[in-house]
Amino acid sequence: LTPVIPALWETERGGSPEVRSSRPSWPTWRNPAWMNEKFAPELLESKPEIVECVMEQLEHMEENLRRAKREDLKVSIHQMEMERIRYVLSSYLRCRLMKIEKFFPHVLEKEKTRPEGEPSSLSPEELAFAREFMANTESYLKNVALKHMPPNLQKVDLFRAVPKPDLDSYVFLRVRERQENILVEPDTDEQRDYVIDLEKGSQHLIRYKTIAPLVASGAVQLI
Repeated sequence: LTPVIPALWETERGGSPEVRSSRPSWPTWRNPAWMNEKFAPELLESKPEIVECVMEQLEHMEENLRRAKREDLKVSIHQMEMERIRYVLSSYLRCRLMKIEKFFPHVLEKEKTRPEGEPSSLSPEELAFAREFMANTESYLKNVALKHMPPNLQKVDLFRAVPKPDLDSYVFLRVRERQENILVEPDTDEQRDYVIDLEKGSQHLIRYKTIAPLVASGAVQLI
């Protein structure tokens, strides 16, 4: 998600606001934040400032369109473009919520043990959602099943019961910045570790945990 959305209109001297095209300035929809979150097996670093900025810019764009000439064909075009922006933003947020629901004990544990100064993988709203989801899950299990079981079976360790993100899964990526001496773990015990270089613009299929730091730094983009 890009933190800047160009203005959709400009005022001519002595005239009313006119819509202008923002497509040349708007990046492709394969932007890093959305694509990386969509294809990464784990919950990535939260980008609340970008989400907030995009939402504010959308409101600004809507206000500008209301003031533009209704008969201008470009008004309809920009309305469709705004819907596409909303779709990307909604898809990004839905993807994060789905991961939180799927891995909530591990997400909360990671946040709890996060070193001071390290970026959080949860926004304040997501953290509150994860905690509430865990509390509701524990309450539901207790009321529906656990209280009807023998005393020695009335406890459940959600951290063990809920699967962890599969960091050994393979992902496709495109290299944005050349990387040297990337250590790759073998697929079998008979093989040895080996080192590869990732050339800018090249595409690879590789185990996620090998390139997870590069995803976080922006050196590679998942596709």
